[in-house]
Amino acid sequence: MTKLGEINAFSETAARTAFMNCCGATRWAERMAAHRPFGGETEVYAVAKEIWRSLERDDWLEAFAAHPKIGDLGELRNKFARSAAWCAEEQGGVAGAEEATLRALAEGNRAYETKFGYIFIVCATGKTAAEMLAILERRLGHGPEEELGIAAAEQEKIMLLRLRKLCL
Repeated sequence: MTKLGEINAFSETAARTAFMNCCGATRWAERMAAHRPFGGETEVYAVAKEIWRSLERDDWLEAFAAHPKIGDLGELRNKFARSAAWCAEEQGGVAGAEEATLRALAEGNRAYETKFGYIFIVCATGKTAAEMLAILERRLGHGPEEELGIAAAEQEKIMLLRLRKLCL
């Protein structure tokens, strides 16, 4: 049986838990679990995007809160043990970064959270710490509504990457 076949066969609770590892929005995970069985990976991704885009601001904020801050490896290990392996892989560009870059990321994260009310969300896969810092600094110049849309789009990218890991 393929992983997708296993996911289709999961109990409702197990499916919700698996989907929560991909995206921390409860309503998204519930709707994904309820939509099963999926006919194939293409359907999984299409449904995931459709559900994500239909959610409200509070759902998006719930999903954002399910992430460790970029570069905060202690938080990654302690608070996010369930998805820590995926998070660590996604944030691999932070490993070995210069101390000054890590400090600047921490300061930027604080400024971002103060300005927008939620943590900085970026699809970190394949990005270096310096690249993420440049993105963070650029996005600090956005207005609240523009930035929320960008953060939601980044969360969608992360969700799709994690779904691929779950389903393959």
